[in-house]
Amino acid sequence: MAEYEPLPVTLPFPTPRQEVFDLLNGIWDRNWLTNNGPVLREFEATFTRTFGLEHVKVVGNGTVALQLAYQALCLEGEVITTPISYIATTSSLVWERCKPVFVDVLPSTLCLDPEAIEAAITDRTTAIVATHCYGLPCDVEAIQTIADKHGLKVVYDAAHAVGSTFKGRSLLSFGDYSTTSFHATKLLHAVEGGAIISANATLDRKIFLNRNFGHNGPEDFSGVGINGKMSEFHAAVGLVNMRHAGAILARRKQAHAWYDAALQGAAVEKLAAPEGTDWNCSYYPVLFDSEAALLRTFEVLAAHGITARRYFYPSLDTLDFVDPAVLPVAHDVTRRVACLPLMYQLTEADVARVAGIVCQHA
Repeated sequence: MAEYEPLPVTLPFPTPRQEVFDLLNGIWDRNWLTNNGPVLREFEATFTRTFGLEHVKVVGNGTVALQLAYQALCLEGEVITTPISYIATTSSLVWERCKPVFVDVLPSTLCLDPEAIEAAITDRTTAIVATHCYGLPCDVEAIQTIADKHGLKVVYDAAHAVGSTFKGRSLLSFGDYSTTSFHATKLLHAVEGGAIISANATLDRKIFLNRNFGHNGPEDFSGVGINGKMSEFHAAVGLVNMRHAGAILARRKQAHAWYDAALQGAAVEKLAAPEGTDWNCSYYPVLFDSEAALLRTFEVLAAHGITARRYFYPSLDTLDFVDPAVLPVAHDVTRRVACLPLMYQLTEADVARVAGIVCQHA
């Protein structure tokens, strides 16, 4: 068998090392390594300003961000949530002793269906936790209307949504809390990390306290908190990557354009960004006609050294620590959806290589 150059599904953005080293020298000189240091504060401020946000707190990772948001809102009982997301969206709810109630998704975006949300509300429902899947927006207006009508809290898992906007507004600005991730494979990374975006100053203050043991001062504590802090070293990587945010987003959109052109006529379907969306193009998801077509294409891609990913599969309601649900759309699309290789380093020749196989075998 011929040997092919490996092409992974993704790689971290290659952070310019000298820019990071310059920041690390300052960290060493100050000997302030963690605990809300100056580099972290600059990273936090730059992120806030760049995406037009108001209340942002950076934390150690995206899962801790979700847990802190649930704690700050005192969530309990039933929480309506999505079956199509990374496992942390569900496992964090269970960890916080809430009961996930899964409802179906819209086939155009794979985000929660507002009609299904409303139909699932009971007197035990306390919140809606939704994911902006692949950086595409949930129906934020309909979801907020439902939440207001029933007195529910709203948390958005926006781990994919940095740089996406809806009607000119960052997707991270919706809900009581929105959380995101700076994991190494995310569009903007800090190796590890996350952030919580609050709807107002009161909610933001809760996160400030809760991420640092409840410290209100050196010997003053306000309530129960945990260690959710990010170190100066991770913040340095995040801050440098923020300097290149425009180029990173532009490269993603260019790669999408290459795929769109190369896959014309292929037996796959692309998800649709709702009107008013500026999509960050953080992933390139496609829907195959069937699971068999997906598996057949994956086998050929792998034989040519190319890794695609069944992202997300399986539907989260199939986990062994939650209750199953009847979700015809989610159960169908999770068997047929896949993400093709996408990263800053991707070339037009790489896209042609992937698309050629998809067009021939899908």
